[in-house]
Amino acid sequence: MTQCRPSTTAKTAPQAAGGYTVAPIAEVAPVTDSLPSLPDVAAAARELGLGMEGPELHGALTGWLAGGGSGGPGWLAGVTADADMPKVAAGSVLDRMREATATQLDDRSFGFDLLLPDTDVSLGERSGALFDWCRGFLGGFGLAAGSASALSEESREALSDLAKLAAAVPQDDGDEDDEQALVEIEEFVRVAVLLMHGDCVLGPAHRQSLH
Repeated sequence: MTQCRPSTTAKTAPQAAGGYTVAPIAEVAPVTDSLPSLPDVAAAARELGLGMEGPELHGALTGWLAGGGSGGPGWLAGVTADADMPKVAAGSVLDRMREATATQLDDRSFGFDLLLPDTDVSLGERSGALFDWCRGFLGGFGLAAGSASALSEESREALSDLAKLAAAVPQDDGDEDDEQALVEIEEFVRVAVLLMHGDCVLGPAHRQSLH
């Protein structure tokens, strides 16, 4: 993932009447931060022998960050509860995933994305990946937040619903209604994650800034 920065390419400064030079205006690219591809993340996970697929790993990372876990290079050891895990190399696929996820959680204007298969795969595979994502999120969140005492009642209910999704069994096929239901579930998961991140990370940070 390449971070977007203001372009260093500027238009040639024209000469205005009276001999004054008009200051060049830099072409500023929109600031975006997107996740690496699912195949790339899956390959990185296999290389490290993590024993989890891309969606579950991204869910675990998201849960870890949403619960207040550190986003430093040792995050992989945190989300796997394995102190022997190597630090994530700067600029690697997993580091780019961490950076994009943290940015999306902290700046709501980016929109938070779940790392899931594209819509061209079967409904069963996509729903199974979503349930795996939720399973990973629960593990990462539990490791970072502990008893999660900072959660509001609404967040506690959302966490309970995510636990039910994590235990669900995907169906092999379905119709348009099932497709729409999956879209709605994904949107619920996004909202639930942002709600819990707000309770555990953004809220405390805001209160601390007031003191």
